[in-house]
Amino acid sequence: MSLKLTIENGIKDAMRAKDADRLRALRAIKSMILLEETSGSSADGLSADAEMKILMKAAKQRRDSLEVYVAQNRPDLAEKEQAELAIIEEFLPKQLSDAELTAKITEIIAAVGATSPADMGKVMGAASKQLAGLADGKAISAKVSELLKK
Repeated sequence: MSLKLTIENGIKDAMRAKDADRLRALRAIKSMILLEETSGSSADGLSADAEMKILMKAAKQRRDSLEVYVAQNRPDLAEKEQAELAIIEEFLPKQLSDAELTAKITEIIAAVGATSPADMGKVMGAASKQLAGLADGKAISAKVSELLKK
């Protein structure tokens, strides 16, 4: 079943259960899907990769907003963002742990032949493609930088 149908069914279930947080998060995802579909970039619907990018973007938006709300001491808004983020993450693949991320990036560094921080661009290009959906871009960047400095 496509992500759009899954989201639509989730919206119906959230409405029946009167779960406002879940409903708000699912409607936001559906809105992003509809915007992407009507942008004209996909004539026959969204690919699984495009759907994954939409979910990653939504999760990143929630994480960024959460950081801002915590920094501004707004626990009411931070709580809403955290709830929406948890719901969005249900649709994403399981994120890599720190140890798994280190192992994967070490493999990529060896495959690319990187030896110094000057090779970060080559490693990031390969890592971003291989780890898309499995780890956040900031985490990948930080880990690549850390491993190349050793």
